[in-house]
Amino acid sequence: MTLSGKRVLITGGGSGAGADLARGFAAHGADIVIAGRRRAPLEAVAASAPNIRWVEADVTDEARVAALFAAAGRCDIVIANAGAADSEVLARTTLAQWQAMIAVNLTGVFLTLRDGLNQMSGWGRLIAVASTAGLKGYAKVAPYAAAKHGVVGLVRSLALEIASRPVTVNALCPGFLDTPMTDRAIAVIVEKTGRSPAAARAALAGLNPQGRLIPPAEVTSAALWLCAPGAEGVNGQAIAISGGEI
Repeated sequence: MTLSGKRVLITGGGSGAGADLARGFAAHGADIVIAGRRRAPLEAVAASAPNIRWVEADVTDEARVAALFAAAGRCDIVIANAGAADSEVLARTTLAQWQAMIAVNLTGVFLTLRDGLNQMSGWGRLIAVASTAGLKGYAKVAPYAAAKHGVVGLVRSLALEIASRPVTVNALCPGFLDTPMTDRAIAVIVEKTGRSPAAARAALAGLNPQGRLIPPAEVTSAALWLCAPGAEGVNGQAIAISGGEI
């Protein structure tokens, strides 16, 4: 499959799944624009391929998302990947923690998909990178899970609105990924429980019936499939990439 002539915008493109998505789509010939809040990681990813460029942006800020699309130019594929995680029991969760999780994981997706859709005039693909937390609950991450459930609802509703257009919208819902975000989750488990890093990693991998963390490349493969011929009827879906956990 070639994506030559297509422009792809990926938020949260400086690390983890976003960086892998950028490199994967670039390898198929697309023009890639990655966005994020930290300049150095964006520059590093952009340096890995000549058809990747970067724009600093904060997806929780409506004006900066508008500026991002203005800087990117017309995009055929928009991947709302930016996200963050936090961990605390609900009884001790502050309003600030709640608002931070909703802002980046739900409002950021809303702004990215809305502005991405509004600049599409023909064929297009909208993809939100959600989580299995959008399909089930996990203890100690209620705000994160609530935001990801919101993303799935957003995608399902939007799919019905755009069904008559040559545009689809879907959510990819990976389990725990083998990324720096999961490394940070492991560090929190170690700090709060006294487990070893290896034991904490094994516990997260054990949530997957296959007994492993999901490589970011599997998210990229699923995203590429959604953009390939033959996936036109896949619309409004929340696709679990979790080894059978859901």
